[in-house]
Amino acid sequence: MSEIGIIRQRGQLTIPDTIRKSISWVSPLSVVLISIINKDEIIIRPHKPNMNENEIFKKINKSRNIIGNGNKSALDFIIEDRSSH
Repeated sequence: MSEIGIIRQRGQLTIPDTIRKSISWVSPLSVVLISIINKDEIIIRPHKPNMNENEIFKKINKSRNIIGNGNKSALDFIIEDRSSH
């Protein structure tokens, strides 16, 4: 199966509905492994089919609470960075 997609700003790629509906592991917040096969080919695979999602989200939330220079959290920094582009 092949579909056409567009790579947007910052390398964001939306996987077409027909592909998302046909593959069970393609869902919001899926962790994937992206491999370069050659200069004209990229493969996307599930990173760990049996991953512990709770542990991943626990680490994401922990990283969001890190306070850096200027008393800004990592989450505040990311939001500000993304909204300025």
